Amino acid sequence: MTHSLTDDLASGALADVLADLAEDAARVILPYWRADAEVITKADDSPVTQADRAAEALILARLQARYPGVQAVAEEAVAETGTPDATQDLFWLIDPLDGTRGFIRGGEAYTVNIALVQGGRVVAGVVSAPATATTWVSGLRDGSPVALRRRFGEGWQVVRVRPRPDAPQAVVSHTMTDEEATRLAARHGCAQWQGTDSSLKFCLIAEGRFDAYPRTGPTHEWDTAAGHAVLEAAGGRVLAEDGQPLAYGKPGFWNGPFVALGG
Repeated sequence: MTHSLTDDLASGALADVLADLAEDAARVILPYWRADAEVITKADDSPVTQADRAAEALILARLQARYPGVQAVAEEAVAETGTPDATQDLFWLIDPLDGTRGFIRGGEAYTVNIALVQGGRVVAGVVSAPATATTWVSGLRDGSPVALRRRFGEGWQVVRVRPRPDAPQAVVSHTMTDEEATRLAARHGCAQWQGTDSSLKFCLIAEGRFDAYPRTGPTHEWDTAAGHAVLEAAGGRVLAEDGQPLAYGKPGFWNGPFVALGG
């Protein structure tokens, strides 16, 4: 059965639709986790597994069935067929399994990511962490944006960024050296930092556990869009190097340096 995407976005119904879909994709992924899944190396030397591909296939099929005709830009499809020449004003950005390297190692910090972009800005998104059975989504309460978190099968709780403390803490990419992480955290006023994988970093800021996520290395838009949506709904910001909100639909879907900030 098809539905109006704009109506679901305006009513807030899209939050539950995306959360249910991301959690179903998480259930597809979990049997591959810590099961010695086959690892394939893509042309850019990044890894992909059957878990990535199975989750993406589910997400694309379900979105197309409910919202036919809406363009979808998904990581594994792009790896196989290349980036589209142009994007619609309204399109999906999908990373079915962010943090694949950590997933292969057996780590817990990997996520399912689905975001909706309109006019170059992210307007909705969901991040689901299969290993911890936790989902974060941008939603609406009484007509106002909110970030929501739930454990699979449980009710929603509102989460919000914390006011910037006297000793703010940064969360950074797990791949950084200690020296790099310390220098980058200090650049944004943080004396302490912690490393982790995937878009989980945006969600940890959104729920008030950290204050900044600075990134200098390149990322793709599907790596950031869903987490960006959740963090903005929680009262945070994601800023490009020029101080403007990080935009989407850029050439090649590449991000430059950015920082995600809480209160």
